[in-house]
Amino acid sequence: MTEQTMAPDAPVEATSHGYTPEKEAYLKRLRRVEGQVRGIARMVESDTYCIDVLTQISAVTKALQAVALGLLDDHLAHCVVDAARRSPEEGAEKVEEASAAIARLVRS
Repeated sequence: MTEQTMAPDAPVEATSHGYTPEKEAYLKRLRRVEGQVRGIARMVESDTYCIDVLTQISAVTKALQAVALGLLDDHLAHCVVDAARRSPEEGAEKVEEASAAIARLVRS
């Protein structure tokens, strides 16, 4: 059972996710993105030229995409592989979950 489908009062299991070894690097990158977004807000507040704002939005979008692709790679290498080792059914479920996540990323 995944954390998303657990009952609210169910105990949370201590699990390791595929990104756990790189957690600090991901947090560092996300803090950098957060700073970039605050910078974009300041640009809008100070009436910066539209194209300059759009350029910064593009940079933030690319940075978030890089984080997403890293997380996806970690998920495939860890969660999907581990599930497939446990059983073909679990593996298929994780592949389906990953496919849905990829579809969401492609649409965004």
